[in-house]
Amino acid sequence: MSAPHHAEHGHADPAKTLSPSEYWEQRYSGREPIWSGKVNETMASVVRDLTPGAALDLGCGEGGDVLWLAEQGWQALGLDISATAVGRARASAAARGLETATFTATDLSAWEPELRSLDLVTASFFQSSVALDRTAILRRAASALRPGGHLVVTSHAAPPSWASDHPARMVSIDEEVEQLARPAEDWDVVTAEERPRPALDPEGHAGEHLDALLVLRRR
Repeated sequence: MSAPHHAEHGHADPAKTLSPSEYWEQRYSGREPIWSGKVNETMASVVRDLTPGAALDLGCGEGGDVLWLAEQGWQALGLDISATAVGRARASAAARGLETATFTATDLSAWEPELRSLDLVTASFFQSSVALDRTAILRRAASALRPGGHLVVTSHAAPPSWASDHPARMVSIDEEVEQLARPAEDWDVVTAEERPRPALDPEGHAGEHLDALLVLRRR
């Protein structure tokens, strides 16, 4: 997902009767976009130094990261469970004339990639307060990387500095490495660290997010 319009205000508790696709369609059901359309700067700081190729963004939302990747020369595909989000992403790509930014609405829990077909897989804040087999999806996506390809995962490591809780499960960078750099002989761990990121709280006061950044390179 892209960066939000303002600071994250927290998410409403999902209705227990909704499926994941119904929940995310509800989140995107308003007339206005829910994200800013800007690239996740933590991801961009890593990818700027990579040679463009074929890229995949998981949980692309309204497409901010995919659009940025296409502008940098990547053949970039975004996947998201919400058809509404994907429709907005496609409209943004068309408005910018970005033919190398494409989008597909799909349930990632059932999605299977083509092996050794990608140079980059990104996932920005790929966390959910409803059912999401996150680790399994990331592992499958990582299997699509060619030798020398990179997996770049940016996650919430802690709730915002002004909040005591967050509906999505926080990510421990040590657990992230243990779960995704498998088998260890197949991966170089390029970066595994927590990075603070300035943000504004709902009242406009200075605050901070803490991101967990994992960058793996397939050997």
